[in-house]
Amino acid sequence: MIPRTNPVQVGPIAIGGDAPLALIAGPCVIESEELARRVAGTLREITDRLGLPWIFKASFDKANRSSVDSFRGPGLEEGLAILARIREEFGVPVLSDVHAPGQVEAAARTLDVLQIPAFLCRQTDLLVEAGRSGKPVNVKKGQFMAPAGMAEAARKVESAGEGGVIITERGVSFGYNNLVVDMRSLAIIRDMGYPVIFDATHSVQLPSARGTSSGGERQFVPVLARAAAAAGVDAVFMEVHPNPECALCDGPNSLPLGEVEPLVSLLMRLDGEVKAR
Repeated sequence: MIPRTNPVQVGPIAIGGDAPLALIAGPCVIESEELARRVAGTLREITDRLGLPWIFKASFDKANRSSVDSFRGPGLEEGLAILARIREEFGVPVLSDVHAPGQVEAAARTLDVLQIPAFLCRQTDLLVEAGRSGKPVNVKKGQFMAPAGMAEAARKVESAGEGGVIITERGVSFGYNNLVVDMRSLAIIRDMGYPVIFDATHSVQLPSARGTSSGGERQFVPVLARAAAAAGVDAVFMEVHPNPECALCDGPNSLPLGEVEPLVSLLMRLDGEVKAR
């Protein structure tokens, strides 16, 4: 039997507990408002057809790029304004990363979920400030972290607020420029009582493999996503793009927008079978 986690409420969407699988998806970074709206519009159509709970994700600033010359996004003020308009127009909760305690207050006025990047999952001041916001906080497990170690990251958030904590698995470093996913991690995190998200696209990333940018093996996204759904995750996280080869960030591991619907349809069926037992 899949252990039931303590549900976290994200706007109208429950993640964890007895809730069905949810989708967190959008482009890696806000390249432009036009592209963000195009992706959001397509995802809105897909999730409405399928009856799939969905949270829109896009970063207003990618502060952890490989190179100082890499595209980072529109920044805090403009990026949050774009996310606010997407939230209103498409009626969808929105999620984005915060990289410093000073970003939390402004971000919390717009975002439904604050996300802590994997590289920053041990940064106490950031975690505490995110918890103080009162919003749900999605902490991405560091590539260097054992799953059980994430309990202490969650406690830092919980020490300051009651918005709820979600934990995302995104693979662990396997030598240089490679990641591997240990599916046991998903069960370990669920056993701690936290809703667990599987990041299907960052898990196939090849960090900094191209020198000034990361590579990726997007052909394995469906393989790992199916395995995670069969393991009973509460949500699947995917970065999607209309043309990943032209994406300004994480293109090699992003899923083409046209491939989203058949994959998530299958994941929903797997989720229903697993959680019915």
